[in-house]
Amino acid sequence: MSKYDPLWAAIMTHEEPSFRLTFDEIRQVLGFEIDHSFLNYKKELLPFGYQVGKISLKEQTVQFLKSTS
Repeated sequence: MSKYDPLWAAIMTHEEPSFRLTFDEIRQVLGFEIDHSFLNYKKELLPFGYQVGKISLKEQTVQFLKSTS
């Protein structure tokens, strides 16, 4: 079990091919702030049919993209 499982479950409720979540929205789902370790955990999302796109520190958003394969 991963500390990011609640986020992956929330992402699975989206049907859009691409969407963004703010760092605050992610914090609300997880109960903690994302940190540098997120970069290591993001590969866990691939089996769920999504991947992490652009992470914008300036806008404080993470883009999620539906995998095409």
